[in-house]
Amino acid sequence: MVHLLLAIALQNPAIDMSGYLRVAAQAAEHRECHRLTEEEFIRVSRRPGVIILDARSREKYDELHIKGAIHMSFPDIAIQSLQEMIPDQETTILIYCNNNFRGAQSAFPAKLATASLNISTYIALYSYGYRNIYELGPLIDIRDSKLEFVGK
Repeated sequence: MVHLLLAIALQNPAIDMSGYLRVAAQAAEHRECHRLTEEEFIRVSRRPGVIILDARSREKYDELHIKGAIHMSFPDIAIQSLQEMIPDQETTILIYCNNNFRGAQSAFPAKLATASLNISTYIALYSYGYRNIYELGPLIDIRDSKLEFVGK
């Protein structure tokens, strides 16, 4: 009885773990054919209307990011910010994160593989109805990368 009362007291319709896990499983399946090599990422990024989204902190983005990337910190990914920055859910969105790069630890500090920002960002965008999401797949040494970087 105490556990039931506690469960009722802790209910929050704005937080849905089982729904999140369901969407995460769908996003994981979708993601399997939406991971790109460095060359594919560059080629797709040159298409008209494509957005490169950097969801790292503003500090890390300002320090170093892929040229042309827009910044939307992961905690800011929400209905209103997405409608303002990416109003068309059919837009092709390219994502990358800290775990895609080595050789620039300050700008791209590695996270645990299971806590990679690409995974969280992909699931969030998928949750909001975006399906043309493509993720940079490999771990790239920034000193040998064909991508162009800009920053402070």
